[in-house]
Amino acid sequence: MKPLDTTLDRLEHVAFQVDDLDAALAWYRDLFSVETVYEDDTWAMLSFDNINLALVTQGQHPPHIAVEHDDATQFGALAPHRDGTASVYILDPAGNAVEILQRPETSTKRSGCE
Repeated sequence: MKPLDTTLDRLEHVAFQVDDLDAALAWYRDLFSVETVYEDDTWAMLSFDNINLALVTQGQHPPHIAVEHDDATQFGALAPHRDGTASVYILDPAGNAVEILQRPETSTKRSGCE
């Protein structure tokens, strides 16, 4: 049984696969007020007021949602990321990818986007 905790988990980002990263970035930047948090040749992270959006090219990451968790290791072995975070991908009962993300030595119970 899951222990009682009144703090909600944080949905950190949603990731869409795109065929043309430059075109996708231009579209989101032209239509919405967003901040580019990270960008390279294979993926980019845009920050909205309430959530981040990852745009990834084919073969980099599956389309997914990312949930921050203080102990992501309980879901499997974590893979480190360039930004110091680490994560593991799991599938929900319908086969959707869910990334369980852990930040180094910080609480995941935060509000807003970075």
